[in-house]
Amino acid sequence: MDFSLNQEQEMFRGYVRKYLDDAGQTKAARDFIKGDTESLLALQRGMAELGCTSINISEEYEGMGLGPLDLIPVLEESGRSLVPGLYLETSALAVPLLEKFGTEEQKENYLPNIANGTQSFSLAWLERGGSYGPSGINLSGKVENDQVILNGVKSLVPDAELADHFIVTVRTDIGKGTEGISLVIVNRTDPNLTIQNQKNMDETRSLGKLTFSNVKIPRNQILGTLHKGWDVLQEGLLTFNASLSAVIVGAMEKVVEMATEYAKIREQFGQPIGRFQAIKHRIVDMKTDLETARSLAYYANWALESHASDRVQAIACARIFATDAFTRISADNIQIHGGIGFTEEMDCQLFVKRARFYENYLGRTDQFYKQAATALGWYDESAVIMPV
Repeated sequence: MDFSLNQEQEMFRGYVRKYLDDAGQTKAARDFIKGDTESLLALQRGMAELGCTSINISEEYEGMGLGPLDLIPVLEESGRSLVPGLYLETSALAVPLLEKFGTEEQKENYLPNIANGTQSFSLAWLERGGSYGPSGINLSGKVENDQVILNGVKSLVPDAELADHFIVTVRTDIGKGTEGISLVIVNRTDPNLTIQNQKNMDETRSLGKLTFSNVKIPRNQILGTLHKGWDVLQEGLLTFNASLSAVIVGAMEKVVEMATEYAKIREQFGQPIGRFQAIKHRIVDMKTDLETARSLAYYANWALESHASDRVQAIACARIFATDAFTRISADNIQIHGGIGFTEEMDCQLFVKRARFYENYLGRTDQFYKQAATALGWYDESAVIMPV
């Protein structure tokens, strides 16, 4: 079976690549590091005009009504240019969650605005301790009448300063394990919500700390079922991780191109360094990693779109391999470039930082191994004997 993109998808990729190349490739990322968001905002408007923000939104909400596979061209090209912002989180997490679990009112309020590129979403999940498990969610969500009153702190929220809305994981009931967790949608303009910037190793992505002080959210802003938000989140993360794998493939492709081009023009002992086996073999290994990651990412998105029985393990395996391979080849790219690869003038260091950012983004590698093993029937959590 052929899992490669079809002619229309490749044609659309060409339009997106030309637009991002004309915009200076990593220029928006470099301007973002300097605190200038004008390039990014212009880039986002252009991508919205191309239709990038409406791809997987239903036609009744002003979208194209397409699937995860049709997102791949945009995801890969955004990874290739290290586009800052919340396109991934909005299109690959918020949109699928709203489409599947949102009420009619929520869909009408948010999806058309996402489609035209005027609104974006981020996910507020982590708290003190940095646990991605259910036990790490302790932000209080007290349900009173038709309101949910939020009190607590979320940290390391992706691009909080750019988000219009936040999907927030809250503890609405005292329960064990995944019970009692809900997802609520919070507007960034709420007067009782405070946003503070936090430092990030990858300066092309910002992080924020959200402080909730009696933030009152209407009950109709609960996403999915009350107290059952963990299962809703896990379903959304399948789409997110399949899409993230495609973003990483785009970044890896650019890294391999950078290394290959430099090996052709950099000379030692009177000949290009690409002729030396130590460099030649490393680039071949990088290319092998790229194509393996691409195959896994395409299959993961196909399995997601077709509701294949092995979609969970396919997505987990794609995420595991892509994040590990991206970290590996971005480091190899630095080595091939030598001392100049560490300098700010070169893009090499930007890709290394982005690889490290994605390494434990919305989940750790050991969690994805466990997810894949459980889906394959290799791991039974109930049979694990916990230490006393």
